[in-house]
Amino acid sequence: MEILHVCLNVSDIEVSSAFYQSEFGLTPTWDFVTDDGKENRYFEGENGFELQLSEVDTADGAEDIQSWGHLAFKVNDLSRALERIDHYGIVEEPRYVAAADARVAFIADPDGHVIELIEPQ
Repeated sequence: MEILHVCLNVSDIEVSSAFYQSEFGLTPTWDFVTDDGKENRYFEGENGFELQLSEVDTADGAEDIQSWGHLAFKVNDLSRALERIDHYGIVEEPRYVAAADARVAFIADPDGHVIELIEPQ
């Protein structure tokens, strides 16, 4: 498996985007808006590793703003990975995400950290 990106929850996507671009030289690569209207932006570093910024509504989840959202791994076969990996619950069932052209699922680790499994199509 290959680590693809880390997702950070942020309260202001514009401020955080400017910070990571100007202070760390990250380059914007792509973005999308979730079904509930939250903006997500991806940035790439020199080594190809990506940082995802995910906007969190402060009224709905103020405690989530200073937390990371998830760690993402690329898998070759999502169904087989879900069978093989000893996880601690499905956080989000497998589904196709058109913006990423990938099948994704979210699971929990022993401490409840969220892990995204991504199968590119």
